[in-house]
Amino acid sequence: MKHSFLLICALSLLVACNGSPKKAVQETAIQPVNLILDTDLGPDYDDVGAMAVLHALADSGYVDILATLSSNHDESVIPCIDVLNTYFNRPDIPLGAPKSEGGVTMTSGHKIKWTEVLPAKYPHKTKKTSDAPDAVEVYRKILSSQPDNSVVICTIGFFTNLKDLLLSAGDEYSSLPGKELVAKKVKHLVSMAGLFPQGREFNVFCDTPASKVVAEQWPTEIVFSGFEIGNAILTGKKLVASDIADSPVKDAYVQCFAEGDPDGRQSWDHTAVLVAVKGYEPYYNVERGTFNIVDDEGTNSWTPDAAGKHLRLIEKLSPAQMAGLIDNYMMYQPTLK
Repeated sequence: MKHSFLLICALSLLVACNGSPKKAVQETAIQPVNLILDTDLGPDYDDVGAMAVLHALADSGYVDILATLSSNHDESVIPCIDVLNTYFNRPDIPLGAPKSEGGVTMTSGHKIKWTEVLPAKYPHKTKKTSDAPDAVEVYRKILSSQPDNSVVICTIGFFTNLKDLLLSAGDEYSSLPGKELVAKKVKHLVSMAGLFPQGREFNVFCDTPASKVVAEQWPTEIVFSGFEIGNAILTGKKLVASDIADSPVKDAYVQCFAEGDPDGRQSWDHTAVLVAVKGYEPYYNVERGTFNIVDDEGTNSWTPDAAGKHLRLIEKLSPAQMAGLIDNYMMYQPTLK
């Protein structure tokens, strides 16, 4: 919001002095990123915070949210995504869910399942995940309608939908097979996945076959926000302590904090969303290389390579600085609820 406010002030000053804004100032206006979010929302609640960050950035003019998709078959995921989109005044964002036999069905591990609490309390249209359209169809429809090399995909869950997209055939939306459609329309992929320089991370091993296909066949650059990046960034405490009322974001964090996160929750997914929208500068350094899945259990390795098609984030700002930034985005409230 600060950038938009400063821009408005600058334009107003120029109009007052010169009668019309100068072209050089107009060219500094934010060009929103066209983004598709792919989330496994459910096993953890950091996806809720990440979606709050995404909607705050959208209201600041930084991003146009083209779709919000579930990579998780669990029936409560799409209703929760729908709740959050509706709360942030975007009830018509296209939804999609995996229809292939593979992948993961996984819900909240908390005693009281927040994934059931939110849809019971807040308005939404889609009653269960299986009611949503096929995520691959949504991907293909949206990608085919966008300018070439213009869409950023941010995945903060399993690679199930992305694998299915890569392996998809031409259809009514585009004659191109999936891999060629991605190469033509996607600018890059930003993923919360992997543990660097090597290890085993949840989003990768939950659907290892899909992770392997994407790691080896995805045709554009992939930026990885690894487990170690978000693991050091604890957020949500400020939101939980606030006087904000009737917020599904706060409700999820309050409930889950009460079961064991009094100092904050790790911000794995938030970092991927932030970088997908605003880029890694000035927040992170990067190293170029190749991300490899080395066994059937989802263990990954990393090979530095100046010619590699993958990038991994490396800490630049301190975790405390990143937590402050993310917390402020999570505190954002829509004008109308």
